[in-house]
Amino acid sequence: MSKQSKRIEALVYHAKPTPGKIKVVPTKKYASQRDLSLAYSPGVAEPCLEIEKEVNNVYKYTAKGNLVAVISNGTAVLGLGNIGPEASKPVMEGKGLLFKIFADIDVFDIEVDTEDIDTFIETVKNIAPTFGGINLEDIKAPEAFEIERRLKEELDIPVMHDDQHGTAIISAAALLNALEIAEKDIKDVKIVVSGAGAAAISCTRLYKSCGAKAENIVMLDSKGVIRKDRDNLTSQKDEFATNRNIDTLDDAMKGADVFIGLSMADIVTPEMLKSMAKDPIVFAMANPNPEISYKLAIDTRDDIIMATGRSDHPNQVNNVLGFPFIFRGALDVRATKINEAMKMAAVKALSRLAKEPVPEQVNLAYNETRLTFGRDYIIPKPFDPRLIAEVPPAVAKAAIESGVAKEPIEDWDRYKNSLLERLGSDNKLVRQLLGRARTNPKRVVFAEADQLDVLKAAQIVYEEGVAEPILLGRRDTIIDLMEELEFDADVPIIDPKSDEELERKNKYAKAYWEKRKRQGVTIYSAEKKMRERNFYAAMMVNVGDADALVTGYSRSYPSVVKPMLELIGMAKGVSRVATTNVMMTQRGPMFLSDTSININPSAKDLARIARMTSRVTKMFGMEPVTAMISYSNFGSSENPRAEKVKEAVAFLHKAYPEMVVDGELQTDFALNSKMLQDIFPFSKLAGHKVNTLVFPNLDAANITYKLLKELNKTESIGPIMMGMAKPVHILQLGASVDEIVNMTAIAVIDAQEREKRQQKELLS
Repeated sequence: MSKQSKRIEALVYHAKPTPGKIKVVPTKKYASQRDLSLAYSPGVAEPCLEIEKEVNNVYKYTAKGNLVAVISNGTAVLGLGNIGPEASKPVMEGKGLLFKIFADIDVFDIEVDTEDIDTFIETVKNIAPTFGGINLEDIKAPEAFEIERRLKEELDIPVMHDDQHGTAIISAAALLNALEIAEKDIKDVKIVVSGAGAAAISCTRLYKSCGAKAENIVMLDSKGVIRKDRDNLTSQKDEFATNRNIDTLDDAMKGADVFIGLSMADIVTPEMLKSMAKDPIVFAMANPNPEISYKLAIDTRDDIIMATGRSDHPNQVNNVLGFPFIFRGALDVRATKINEAMKMAAVKALSRLAKEPVPEQVNLAYNETRLTFGRDYIIPKPFDPRLIAEVPPAVAKAAIESGVAKEPIEDWDRYKNSLLERLGSDNKLVRQLLGRARTNPKRVVFAEADQLDVLKAAQIVYEEGVAEPILLGRRDTIIDLMEELEFDADVPIIDPKSDEELERKNKYAKAYWEKRKRQGVTIYSAEKKMRERNFYAAMMVNVGDADALVTGYSRSYPSVVKPMLELIGMAKGVSRVATTNVMMTQRGPMFLSDTSININPSAKDLARIARMTSRVTKMFGMEPVTAMISYSNFGSSENPRAEKVKEAVAFLHKAYPEMVVDGELQTDFALNSKMLQDIFPFSKLAGHKVNTLVFPNLDAANITYKLLKELNKTESIGPIMMGMAKPVHILQLGASVDEIVNMTAIAVIDAQEREKRQQKELLS
């Protein structure tokens, strides 16, 4: 994508369909006049009076306890500098989005039009009663230090300047683990810090709290080494000034154990790395380009332990590992501040988590066989679902023990469970899918590439590295649309009706005829079929000229399924294909089957569908917990429709006792864990959170998923084809660009999984 195209895409993203990235959503009923009279006048007077009597009741009757202000004056926006309060607003909205999706914390972003310290502080103090916490953001140093210090002293709610402390906390956790791997003691190591801004100062202070010695630290700014004999040092720089007789980064790096980069790109040379001590630890965290490139660093030293701020290399120091969870823990105990004990608790929690076995969901997200604590894994991954259950409790406990918590937690198991429930509102699954596809992109045929939305999706997956698109359709139309989209890429464009493809069409026709000649297919009819894009695309996958296929945007589902079954067929051992849709619900991803193919499956068919859906759920890195849905509960009806589901469950229990599956069960009992436990404690689903629903017929499944999609605006991925011999995935008629992109990622992952299975079979 050209620079101009990226610019336009970013502007459209922020402007359409609604300007900005966050909004206010009501949390109470408001449908009736009674609701409105409770929400506002006269009912609202009652909580007002209760708060007037006891000010802490504000946490009981309002959203204050889960509301954080992200406040900036726009004087130090990452990579942009002093751009002013209005221009910083998109960044602050983005920070609000991260708070919400990672820790379910609501945010108002506040942009303050002043660079005067006293005015800024007074403004924040005046609005503080609205909030449960204050996240200061993108304020230039040294003013940032004074602003944070005074606000922490003068307010009784948590205040944190994330630019300072976020990087400090994450990098400190990584540093402790890196030192453990290198078998070095933090008290003895020599540390070089390149950069003397707010983040660098805060990082170095925290390293000292972890045990680093001041005499072993050398800090540099744009003028060189910060020495005691330099004039006009700020109090912060003076704190880290050295008496050592060195002037340059080159000198400082000689014999150093640790390099911390928070400065600018490409200032560290291979020669500097070679001069460092054995097992050097290098955190090159300048963004977007580090102080030395990851590849150059690991090529220079094979004993290096390397971290950057980038997601495309191991050991990403990412602030999102910290601030959402630190504020979550602080808010949940109504802490009056975020103190050193709470920050250190976050450091230790992150450090500890990196040493524990990694869930398969995380391995799959990063296309790893098995992430284990070591040189390439010293800090948890941002998509690790355990973060919300580990970091906030550690922070909350530290707040309680250090005496700054107003609402101590007594039942920690219950608290952890409530945190995991919050995770359901954060749908990381799509990001995980795209990231996993990028690790090994496959050749995907887009059979309707002359449709604008399909081509847009092909452009996105190409530019994002998700897949290698092959474009089928009218060549002239595709080229015109590519020019319109500025899709300037050397990708294959194939028109099945063109004579230019005659040789390949004849090859495909012959292969098709050989397969179907005893089912009434003649060579002439086979050649004619190859002029149809879906037949042509299917044969590309069949003969290995492509790895996967995405189609169905402009045609009805049944008309597309038929040629796929005819040409590609079902996988070995499969007697019936089916589909599942992944619904991104507030409780987390839910798999619904069969949403598109089997009108009235038999009991054995339902069992097969449940088995296939379980395999797909596992492909997504989740353990399937399956409810077989009916209008009946455990034999409450003897109608054949309910008996069919009961029979399917009995078969699954006998043939696959390891499966967590049960029914027949009504949907509300399947989804309400407490109801299920109270009324049907004998069920195999009791104590589990259901994530898979298998419906008794197509009516029920199709209606349910489309209702969820339209009424609740629930994002859907699918229908995902199950049981096919090759990676073939069929879109719903008129699918959106995002849905096509997501389906492409599924097709790529499907191809990746099949490739892995084939490799295992060859080795066995």
